[in-house]
Amino acid sequence: MKITSIIAIYAMFWVLAAFLVMPCGIRTHEEAGEATIKGQANSAPANFQPRRIARRATILSVLMFGLYYANYVNGWLGPQDFDLTLLIGNKPDLPKSY
Repeated sequence: MKITSIIAIYAMFWVLAAFLVMPCGIRTHEEAGEATIKGQANSAPANFQPRRIARRATILSVLMFGLYYANYVNGWLGPQDFDLTLLIGNKPDLPKSY
């Protein structure tokens, strides 16, 4: 695998991990017992900390990419393992060209 592919795939894992960890530990002003500012959305976080989110996303993305790369090297799971048509008994014959 080329280094550019590694960087691109890791970046995708990092963005996915950031969206996964972003809602964890966030409290609204009402839940935190703080006053809201006029015009502020009720769902706005009171304790948003982007560094903590970035740190958690980095840790999770390293784990996810590590599993992905280990699978890439060892070939544990391939596309044939996700072929759900193998579970169907009588598959219809599809034409070769669409």
